[in-house]
Amino acid sequence: MTKPADLPDTIPVFPLPGALLVPRARLPLHIFEPRYLAMVEDCLKTPERLIGMVQPCPGPGKQDPAPLQRIGCAGRLTQFSETEDGRYMITLSGMSRYRVLEEVEGFTPYRRARVSWTGFDNDLGKTEHDPNFDRSRFLDLLGRYFAARNLSTAWDSLKEAEDELRVNSLSMLLDFEPEDKQALLEAPSLSTRRETLVTLIEYTLRGGEGGGELMQ
Repeated sequence: MTKPADLPDTIPVFPLPGALLVPRARLPLHIFEPRYLAMVEDCLKTPERLIGMVQPCPGPGKQDPAPLQRIGCAGRLTQFSETEDGRYMITLSGMSRYRVLEEVEGFTPYRRARVSWTGFDNDLGKTEHDPNFDRSRFLDLLGRYFAARNLSTAWDSLKEAEDELRVNSLSMLLDFEPEDKQALLEAPSLSTRRETLVTLIEYTLRGGEGGGELMQ
């Protein structure tokens, strides 16, 4: 099993607002900007093949480059294909969250950071379970949410999914605000992520902002 000590101290980081990756989940990405094409090509040359997804910090005005949230999640590049016009379609498999210590100056067109994996040992472990998960109540809430937002999904697959896959997939795919995605990422356990997800869905049903599109 991979241990935090096996992971590199410096990784490329991909600041992408609203894109959430969590451990043991998969994130498909369409890469087309030249700097990120270079990032993918360099990543493929490394033994770990890690890319750190991270949210830019919200705030008034625009800073270039935007400051980064302190916690992100690194994914291993596990699928890769190239289109005829030079774009890449990749999939990252979530490995572990990390804490950004500092950005690393260098000659790459993309950003890199020195990171710490301390405190996220469970991310590299086995599938998490949620012993207090009231599945019937949760699915009823989702049904009302889908109806209110005119969404559709593979309902049977969602009902049959394991707790971790169900909670993590919905956390990643529902169109919450970036700061809400960050709260889901930083949840210390599957139970707290599920509680945060329920709170966000209930807030949306009460007429709050956020919520939106479940991608197939």
